[in-house]
Amino acid sequence: MLNRKIAPPILESVRLDLPQAEYLTLDNGIPVYVLDFPDQEIVKIELVYRAGRPQERKRMVARACARLLREGTTQRTGAEIAEFFDFYGASLNTPNNLDTTNIVLFSLKKYAAQVIPVMAEVLLQPAFPASELETFKRTSIQELLVDLEKVEILAYRKITELIFGEHHPYGYNSTPDDYLALDRSDLVAFYEQWYTPKNAVIIASGRIDTEIIQLLNAGIGQDRRVGMQPDFPFKAPSILPEKITIPMASSLQTAIKIGRNTFNRHHPHAHGFFVLNTILGGYFGSRLMTNIREKRGYTYNIYSSSDHYLNDGCFYIATEVNRDKAAATIKQIYAELKLLREKPVDEQELHMVRNYLLGMILNGLDGPLNTSDVVRGLIIENQTKADFDHMVESIRNITPEILQELAQEYLKPEDLWLVTAGA
Repeated sequence: MLNRKIAPPILESVRLDLPQAEYLTLDNGIPVYVLDFPDQEIVKIELVYRAGRPQERKRMVARACARLLREGTTQRTGAEIAEFFDFYGASLNTPNNLDTTNIVLFSLKKYAAQVIPVMAEVLLQPAFPASELETFKRTSIQELLVDLEKVEILAYRKITELIFGEHHPYGYNSTPDDYLALDRSDLVAFYEQWYTPKNAVIIASGRIDTEIIQLLNAGIGQDRRVGMQPDFPFKAPSILPEKITIPMASSLQTAIKIGRNTFNRHHPHAHGFFVLNTILGGYFGSRLMTNIREKRGYTYNIYSSSDHYLNDGCFYIATEVNRDKAAATIKQIYAELKLLREKPVDEQELHMVRNYLLGMILNGLDGPLNTSDVVRGLIIENQTKADFDHMVESIRNITPEILQELAQEYLKPEDLWLVTAGA
């Protein structure tokens, strides 16, 4: 009989080998990193531009430019573009984050000759229709107004503003006026300056053969525009953290955010802090979850996050609780931080977390789509396979003593902002 009260044994993860991407360049110099999986019939083409908030000269223009890329070219309307990709069972998405804008094509290999040229058309001949921009502005403002009624959103906006500064690209918060101020000429100028070959990289994964490379070269590889080179003249302010309360009488819950400024992935403590954050609140069995959800029942969800951007980073703890449990929850959060500073992590707990993280990394190397995400992250952050291997070894070999030292350096209460919204 299976005894479900006894947990299965924790086994060591297998060796983690990141496939080596083949490096090519198109005629215009755009780097192409190829992950060829010849037994797969899928193709994923991801073009990444350093065209995010740090490159903006007007707020929200990076998001607007990315969103409107698919809304029409000089030859097709947005509806025609969407119908075209749907017909071939393909998808073309334009997600953007704080640092980059990504154009991602998924297709079956047999339809690559049809869809890649249209992807190139979307990239090189965007129309940025004025009517679509007005729709984007109205929709974004409405979504923003809805979000501003949520205490979790209010708390997150405030703590990132405090950590990075209200004029920092990682810290500023959008307003309705930011959207209203956008003009089609802003999008065109941003596109011409930043969606250029010297500011781009391609990751091609799946069944990538000579035909795929030729299709990319025939379309995207012929773009000769010259734009600007990215820089980052921003720095988070050095301000003594404090407690900030955002009242919202209509809310039944209080959102809690506790956080601080940290670093990007090139920092020597990045890997160790990754493990420390996981122990604290980075997975379902974390200390915060065990204490505040499972033991005390104060909340349904609590977590901590270590966010790395190209030029900086932040750490924060987040949860939502009933108003009358907010003070007790904050007390328990600080108690868990104190415990990490004062007592080394138990070897059994650390062994479990190591294997959890290595298992997550192993899952990230499963198949062409997941692997391309890992490789893309390394490339954009100017890291190599050696950096990946170093991260894996750091997770395998980190000690309780190192984790305690990191907690003593980065988890001191006097260095943490505390934001509550709804109290």
